[in-house]
Amino acid sequence: MTALPFVSIAMPSYNEELYIEDCLRSLLGQDYPADRMEILVGDGGSQDKTREIIDRLAKEDGRIRLLDNSKHRIQSYAMNLAIKESRGEFILVTDVHAEYAPNYVSKLVEAFQRTGADCAGGAQRAKAQTWFQKALCAALSSPLGVGGAPYRSPDKEGFVDTVFPGSFRRSILEKVGLYDVKAVTNEDAELQQRILQAGGKVFLSKDVVVHYYPRKSFRLLAKQYFKYGDGRARTLLLHGRFPVIRPLIPFLFVVGGATILIVPPLQGLAPLAFGTYAAVTGLEAIRVGSKVGLWAIPVVWAIFPTMHVSHGIGMLQGLVKYTLKPKPPLIETLEPRTTNGGARETALA
Repeated sequence: MTALPFVSIAMPSYNEELYIEDCLRSLLGQDYPADRMEILVGDGGSQDKTREIIDRLAKEDGRIRLLDNSKHRIQSYAMNLAIKESRGEFILVTDVHAEYAPNYVSKLVEAFQRTGADCAGGAQRAKAQTWFQKALCAALSSPLGVGGAPYRSPDKEGFVDTVFPGSFRRSILEKVGLYDVKAVTNEDAELQQRILQAGGKVFLSKDVVVHYYPRKSFRLLAKQYFKYGDGRARTLLLHGRFPVIRPLIPFLFVVGGATILIVPPLQGLAPLAFGTYAAVTGLEAIRVGSKVGLWAIPVVWAIFPTMHVSHGIGMLQGLVKYTLKPKPPLIETLEPRTTNGGARETALA
């Protein structure tokens, strides 16, 4: 009987004492054979009890290894460090702020083997803890909140442009390289775009279940989507195109709206244009927000422009910034495994 493939789980962390133990225990409790998986945590020099918790759990279960990423702290460096230290045929990148179903690993391996995909993942299922997150989850269930992205729908399945959070065949990373360590955001979509451009396939499986917790306030949401837009702009300038037009839509809305306000001959269109936007988002806020409660409708209505405008402005300033001062990529390579499948040891600081 052929043994199941060895799986490596790569996780970046920094000051995650509130979340790291629950996340690691959910991964340790997978139904995949314990002797066929490892968990590599690249920590950016946490100042809280994160490393202490990881050390304690590593003593309980030898599948966990703590790797020191304090020199860089950026999560792309942490993921690359863990990947380079890994032994698995499949490498599963994970997020600390997420909950993984007990069959998460086994369903991913099944998806890889069934489809022949080079990258695979599940839908990005949002889960709420606070009132704002409940309203945000409602907004994210709408096409106006996610732009129709397949990876946001738990019922979608098939080959797509991107998945959450991203798992890979080792062979495709040996071919296209690892994460771009010059990318602060959008490094996951950029890597998956390189895979597609190299002829690889990205598969979204509805059987792969992972939940994540979205931002907890308007301020944090706006900051997140501004950074998303900035990262998308850099990716567009690096590759000259996106696999799909979806990331450009908020940018086009912002540019279009600004043009209407600034160009005198077009200013007469402002009431119609902005009134239509308000009506469409308002009706959608009623549709999705009412499922949470009447209180959520105005919150969802405000969330839509927060995401759209933040992302659009972020992309606009990113296009200007990276055109005037380009930020070339730095993509590390992944060397083929040694014949014995071993990984070198990394000393901890």
